[in-house]
Amino acid sequence: MIVNPADFRNRTAVLPILIVNKRNEENSEQQQRCEMFQKLKFYSLKRKSMTSFQVIIVSFLGMILLGTFLLMLPVSSRERCVTPFSDALFTAVSSTCVTGLIVKDTATYWSLFGQMIIITLIQIGGMGVITIALAIMMASGKKIGLWYRSTMQESISAPQVGGILRMTGFILRTSAIIELTGAALLAPVFIKDFGFARGLWYSIFHSISAFCNAGFDLMGLREPFSSLTTYSRNVYLNIVIMLLIVTGGIGFLVWSDIGTYRNNLKRYSLQSKFVLLTSLILIVLPAIYFFLWEYRGMAFGDRMLNSVFQSVTTRTAGFNTQDLSQMDESGTAIMIFLMLIGGSPGSTAGGMKTATFAVLFLSAITVFSRRNDVQCFKRRISDETVRNAGAILFMYLVLFFTSGIIISKIEKLPLLTCLFETGSAIGTVGLTLGITGSLSTISKVILMALMFFGRVGGLTLIYAALPSADSRNSRMPLEKISVG
Repeated sequence: MIVNPADFRNRTAVLPILIVNKRNEENSEQQQRCEMFQKLKFYSLKRKSMTSFQVIIVSFLGMILLGTFLLMLPVSSRERCVTPFSDALFTAVSSTCVTGLIVKDTATYWSLFGQMIIITLIQIGGMGVITIALAIMMASGKKIGLWYRSTMQESISAPQVGGILRMTGFILRTSAIIELTGAALLAPVFIKDFGFARGLWYSIFHSISAFCNAGFDLMGLREPFSSLTTYSRNVYLNIVIMLLIVTGGIGFLVWSDIGTYRNNLKRYSLQSKFVLLTSLILIVLPAIYFFLWEYRGMAFGDRMLNSVFQSVTTRTAGFNTQDLSQMDESGTAIMIFLMLIGGSPGSTAGGMKTATFAVLFLSAITVFSRRNDVQCFKRRISDETVRNAGAILFMYLVLFFTSGIIISKIEKLPLLTCLFETGSAIGTVGLTLGITGSLSTISKVILMALMFFGRVGGLTLIYAALPSADSRNSRMPLEKISVG
């Protein structure tokens, strides 16, 4: 093989140029990768500047402000007037926090547009703002990152991040099926009483309100602020409303176990067993009390129906079929206790939650029996869970009592009446002894703060406001103190 010297010289001359160009390309690619990494790092830091708890709070506040603006529009009221900011804000807070306390009768003051705004706020507030936002992102085909999944986990009190998108889809499907079924079951009653168009709207409105445990009603056309008192003897409607309240109040995590394991209760999670057992006890025992002591002047069937309905609605929903002002003080105190407990974790209801109450009860049993660990259903409950339950109880009791005392002093009203109002607000129940509309602005602000606290959760507010604790392993010296 003969090599041409000229070709060899040309190739050797071009080779350094090729090497330099290749190095320049590699440096350019490396520089681009560094710039992209810096951008991703910046966006990551920017996103992490807000925790999941802060996002939950900001989303609820944003929805409340948007609802307030829409309710202030003249088209939202029947008289086509601008609703005062304080009244619109109170209604928006009560709707978004699925409480049911009102200063304007929903049926007589708000137009159809205003009622649609209210029920939309109830739907979003009941299912969670984060749930709705994530559903929109899923529908648009946007990729859901870990940060969004973690925020959703905190929003619905899910035990883990894994499977959170599947749970979101389950929540949406379950809510739609239950609410549509409830509306179909309520339709015969309301269409018969109010005509087809209005009756159909009433069926949809009350189905969503009951499932979301909101307690808003449209019965004011018969008598303002009357709730469901005109249907106190309608067994069919009472049963449908109670079923909607219970299904919304036990939580989506429980319904996931029910849908997965059916009648195999042994495979249910500890939380589902907790919720089902505690909910059953908190329905049966108060119903027995109401039956024995509160509705003794009724026929046996009406007495039983109203007792069970009052037990179900007091803890979560806020509908009432009887005049609550006619109850004695002991009955009022029991209702306050039930309102403070509220619904279950991951549900449409607010309050201290049934699982919190059950953990505290079991913790007391553990102390009485001198055991080391809190146990239930052959499982041990972590010390962190017990501490969280104690902190939640402390926050609820302090805010409940303090707010009641302040309102009692400001309004010159009996303390028990004011405690009933604050218990209803912080438990996001919506029952009232008839004083909500006559309260001063300061008292209404206190109730709004309690409603917001009860819906987003006490620990969520604390975690959002305070920085993360120091995770170092150092511990202070131990010293015992005497309690009890």
